[in-house]
Amino acid sequence: MFDFKDKIVVVTGGARGIGKCIREAFEAAGATVCIIDLLENDYFTGDLADKSTLENFAHQVISDYGHIDFLINNAAPKMCGIGNGSYEDFEYALKVGVTAPFYLSKLFSPFFAENASIVNISSSRDRMSQPQTESYTAAKGGIAALTHALAVSLAGKVRVNSISPGWIDNYDNGYQGADAVQQPVGRVGNPSDIANMVLYLCSDMAGFITGENICIDGGMTKLMIYHGDHGWSLEEKN
Repeated sequence: MFDFKDKIVVVTGGARGIGKCIREAFEAAGATVCIIDLLENDYFTGDLADKSTLENFAHQVISDYGHIDFLINNAAPKMCGIGNGSYEDFEYALKVGVTAPFYLSKLFSPFFAENASIVNISSSRDRMSQPQTESYTAAKGGIAALTHALAVSLAGKVRVNSISPGWIDNYDNGYQGADAVQQPVGRVGNPSDIANMVLYLCSDMAGFITGENICIDGGMTKLMIYHGDHGWSLEEKN
C-alpha cells in the first residue's frame, strides 16, 4: 500500500514493541530505518536522556545518509508515580519523553528532505490516568502539546503529527473476555494498528494533516463503564 523506497527514517525505541513494528513496516515499504534504543541493535545503542548521545546519534545518521525523511519519536518514558517516584525518576521520564523528541527535531531540522514528517507517539494517557503514573502521563501530555508547537514552527518544511495509542498488546497475549469487550471494536490493539497510522501520516495521502493528535484506542476512551457493564464488576477489598 505504501512505497517509501529510498526514504530515510529514524525511529527511537525501535528495538521492541511498537517501535520495532514501525521499523519493520517501513522496511517492508522499501525505506532505510535508523533506530536508537537502550537495547542492543544493529544501528545505534544509547540512552535518549543523554544530550551527547542524541548529538552523536544525529551525527551518525547524517554522516551515513545526508538527510532524513521521517522522524518517529516513539521511545517510552519511565513510569512512576507521586508515591514512589523520585525527582530524578520524573526528570528522566521527561528527558526521554519530551526533551529528546524536541532536541532530535532540532538537530535534524536542517537535514529534513522535501515532504518530510515527524510523528510523535503519545498515549491515551494524555487524557486519562491510572494511579501512580504521573511521570509517564506528564511526558505523554507533553509530547502531544509539543506536536502542535513544532507543527507551527516547522510549517512549510515538515508536517508534525502525533498518535495516542490505547491498550496495545505488545507481547501477543491475545486478551479476551472483559479486556476485549470493554473496547467498542471488541479487541485489544496490536502494534500494527499504530504502525499503519504512522506510515499513513508520513505518506502523501496525509499531505493536508499537520498539528493533529490521533487517538487509536478502539474507542476505549469514549465508552463509559459502570459496575456490571461489559464484563466488569467492582470487587470490594477486605
